[in-house]
Amino acid sequence: MPPTARDSRLDLIRLIAFILLIGCHACDPFNAAATYGSGIPNPEFTRWGAVWGAVVRPCVPLFVMLTGALLLGRTSHVESGFPSQGIAMGSFYRKRIPRVLWPFLIWGAAYYLFPWLLGILGYGPEVVSLFFPWAETTSQSLSTALGRLVRLPYHFSYVACHLWYIYMLVGLYLYLPVFDAWVERSSVRQQRGFLLLWSASTFLPYLSEFGTPYHFGTCDWNQFGLFYYFAGFSGYLLLGHHLYRHVPMSLPLSLAVAVPLFSIGYVVNLWGYRHILSLPAPTPQQVELFWTYCTPNVLLMSAALFLVLLRLPVRRPLSVRLLSSLTCCGFGIFMIHYFFVGPTFRWVEGWCSPVSLRIPLAALFIFVESWSVVALLRALLGKRVGRIVFG
Repeated sequence: MPPTARDSRLDLIRLIAFILLIGCHACDPFNAAATYGSGIPNPEFTRWGAVWGAVVRPCVPLFVMLTGALLLGRTSHVESGFPSQGIAMGSFYRKRIPRVLWPFLIWGAAYYLFPWLLGILGYGPEVVSLFFPWAETTSQSLSTALGRLVRLPYHFSYVACHLWYIYMLVGLYLYLPVFDAWVERSSVRQQRGFLLLWSASTFLPYLSEFGTPYHFGTCDWNQFGLFYYFAGFSGYLLLGHHLYRHVPMSLPLSLAVAVPLFSIGYVVNLWGYRHILSLPAPTPQQVELFWTYCTPNVLLMSAALFLVLLRLPVRRPLSVRLLSSLTCCGFGIFMIHYFFVGPTFRWVEGWCSPVSLRIPLAALFIFVESWSVVALLRALLGKRVGRIVFG
């Protein structure tokens, strides 16, 4: 496919990634009470928070894989037959980073000022906990809000826990032109060698927890061990590019491969999380261990979904238009959706709906609410201002 052509299959993957992401955060009112957040533990919430929480872990890897599929190796095939010079670093930074940075600063300020504004409106700390179940404190003072704002360039607050992704994304953007130069010149075999080493690095979180925190050369004075240079989200960048460009598979074969991979990953997610919760006093690091994105179980689930979704072409004009709208509104949806998590959870809870269905129901409504608000505001603000506010 030419680099300029639009591929609706990738838009479909983006849709599934958003549904999983919002489902992940719809689990927060369930899981926060059972772990290290706010609220009173409820055994039913704990159980269904684990069941649904284990399903949605591929959300972030899918977004990173999309970035790799869309941006890596896009300039390697030119008429001369020689590889191009790759992505121009300066122009890439000027185009990509401001589109992330401005919405990050605007919505980061909105999240961090919101508890203070709730206090001005007469709402107490319990409403702060409703909106932000992972918040480090329910303080509604202006000094707390301003302290969070000052640290925003280098440190996110759990009031807006999803903003961790922006720091990682900007880091990938900074690295991507360098990585792309290698991808353009590498063979399929070399890329698979990189992915093999990266896959080995995904076991390191378990080695640190169940073996020794110091391994392969890491110690008190060195955190850059043997697999350090092949670890992290750059592997998902290459995996997305590689599956998209170099792994042609039919839908039946993709399903035959993907179903076992996804099932194994899910079982490990669920069993591991429940095992950690059975410990007397699990730390936050232990609670997140089996749900960490760069682990083999999440890798299996993410690769499985990506493989299958690539084999599902989108041809209906209405579907293509809706997915295109999602692409335009996507970053804004990411930025604002967490405002809707707590209130939507409480609203769904008020229906006395089955506990087992509250997370998917809440996720569906949060998605529709966020998408509608962003689409409306983008139309009202105009293209230029809308791009600054929502990316």
